[in-house]
Amino acid sequence: MNAIPAAAAGTAPTTAGNTGALPVIAVTMGDGAGIGPEVIVPALLDAGTLSRIRPVVVGDAERLRRAAALLGLTDQVEIVTVEGLADAEFTPGRINVIDLGLLPADLPWGKLSAVAGDAAYQYVRVASELALSGAVQGICTAPLNKEALHAGGHLYPGHTELLAHLTGVEEVSMMLSTDTVKVIHVTTHIGLIDAVARIEPGLVERTVRRGHDALVRAGVEHPVIGVCGINPHAGENGLFGYGEEEEKIVPALEVLRADGIDARGPLPADTAFFLAGRGDYDLIVAMYHDQGHGPVKILGLEAGVNLTVGLPVIRTSVDHGTAFDIAGTGTADPGSMIEALRQAAALAPSPTG
Repeated sequence: MNAIPAAAAGTAPTTAGNTGALPVIAVTMGDGAGIGPEVIVPALLDAGTLSRIRPVVVGDAERLRRAAALLGLTDQVEIVTVEGLADAEFTPGRINVIDLGLLPADLPWGKLSAVAGDAAYQYVRVASELALSGAVQGICTAPLNKEALHAGGHLYPGHTELLAHLTGVEEVSMMLSTDTVKVIHVTTHIGLIDAVARIEPGLVERTVRRGHDALVRAGVEHPVIGVCGINPHAGENGLFGYGEEEEKIVPALEVLRADGIDARGPLPADTAFFLAGRGDYDLIVAMYHDQGHGPVKILGLEAGVNLTVGLPVIRTSVDHGTAFDIAGTGTADPGSMIEALRQAAALAPSPTG
């Protein structure tokens, strides 16, 4: 079943025991050969989850049942296939699944699979269509495997770019969020030389604005934003590099400050993350992938969340990969998925109908 079920975008689901005002979040299962199913099941059984959101998984119901079995949770969970949101009910221990039925029963854990890669794409596609129609107020994604995604015929660098394409947005930003530090990236899944070439004042300015707006929506009234340089020591007044900071970053900061946004820099990245770790900044702007990812994974990988900023819908994700090395062992930590669902609840609007 590759299309949205006919009822999927219909009447809002019922919620036993609450007012029905909680946001509906589509939870995509990710790569079925990875740890996605193993972190989704306990996350949706977490005591706090149903108090914040009404989750509906887009994925494979039988794969979730297998995950529940290997986690020893079969007696605690009922995994129910629903045709669409109108059929979903929210009671403790029940997980509602829009089952696309794309995975073979004998799909091995921890092995690269083009079938699983294509299925991961289809889960995101259906969730995006549900979100754009207004049927759900946000998307929370379990990890997909980029190599499997490509093998399945979908040539996107990752979730961020895939979601931008599916929702018709030309430019989005990746934000990583932990209790210690939040980081938004000017560039992400491109080589370092290409990243430096792509950075220009307009892109820096738009990235900072997206991060600023996301924090304001999350309740930070006047965010303090630290903007990293590109070169070591942020160029050390021209000693390192070829003046990239002055050419590519400083003009953007001048425009932002004129608009009342507290954006400071360019800062040496090592200093910026130290200062953010002690609470001086609400957000750090990283110029390229590893400049931001490295510190975040040291400071808070287990509870880290990946947000895509600039989409017409809320999207959060775990900040870890498919972990093929431990998939199927029942040892994956669901903490990041629980936190991703919490932040989806904090950022998503209440349903209107």
